[in-house]
Amino acid sequence: MLLGQVRSVGPKLAAKNFVMKKTICICLGILSMAFSKAQGPVSWTYSATKISGTVYEVRLKASIQDGWHLYAQGQPENFLGIPTTIKFNKHPLVVLNGKPKEIGKLEKATEPTLDIESWQYNDEVVFVQRVQLRNKVRTNISGSIEFQVCTDNKCLPPATVNFQVPVN
Repeated sequence: MLLGQVRSVGPKLAAKNFVMKKTICICLGILSMAFSKAQGPVSWTYSATKISGTVYEVRLKASIQDGWHLYAQGQPENFLGIPTTIKFNKHPLVVLNGKPKEIGKLEKATEPTLDIESWQYNDEVVFVQRVQLRNKVRTNISGSIEFQVCTDNKCLPPATVNFQVPVN
């Protein structure tokens, strides 16, 4: 075949190529939808910052999509949702100093028809846990975060994400 000539394919091969391309597009679409649903309205990032010697701050940052809010760890008595709960796995080289602190703009919202108050974050919140290593070593700190997110009209079921943060 000379350069510039186009080779024609038979109708069976053309149909087969069309079906294959269509199948690939459908599969990519399904994967993309599955990934976007897995992400949900909250995405999490994790980091550790050395404060001094063997003291670190473990930071668990929630980035929240517009229109959604994430509930704080502490809630009023009449609260009906699921507050955020952070659990750290036991580690022989790590001592937790206190409880995780929240850094963000806390909003106190009231549902008028039920007269129920909730404490929540929009946009983002960072949960900060101070830890001390028993020795100067490299290690990982792991655990889980249980949380619930809602809009003004609906709530998603509680979700749990696992985290692992390198500390070195």
